[in-house]
Amino acid sequence: MSIRTPLTYLAGAAVLMSIMAGGAVYASSSSSAANAATETPAETLTVYWSDGDSGRLSDGTKFRLHGIDSPETGSMKQRGGAKCEAERALGFDAKEAALELTRGKTVRIRETRGADRYERTVLSLDLDGEDVAALLVAGGTHRTWDYDGRQKKPDWCAGASS
Repeated sequence: MSIRTPLTYLAGAAVLMSIMAGGAVYASSSSSAANAATETPAETLTVYWSDGDSGRLSDGTKFRLHGIDSPETGSMKQRGGAKCEAERALGFDAKEAALELTRGKTVRIRETRGADRYERTVLSLDLDGEDVAALLVAGGTHRTWDYDGRQKKPDWCAGASS
């Protein structure tokens, strides 16, 4: 019994050492993978659009597209909602354009710029090598908007009769 006890402790120590060594290798490989993902995001993601310029990515990131604006789809009674019914109608068109552009496709994050006042990540998305925001503006349903530079928000109700 006295001979087995030191051997048992030695075997147990060897097992623990190998578990710890394996955990250290796993931790170092996963942290280097995490660092690589932060520096150059390469993960492909799908998009759920809340409206024409914001939504949620398949990894759970709530986002706002950088540098563009789309008409609001929220009720005129809602804070941050549409200013007129014409804006709401245009907003649903803008959301549909974003949906059609990304439906069945994956995007990549090009660049992140921190959080907006609603705690969404302001970012640029890449779709097949092209900027999603630029494609939406080119489609006519969105407008460029430099909200970082305190530019006035586009007036989607100008010329509308509601």
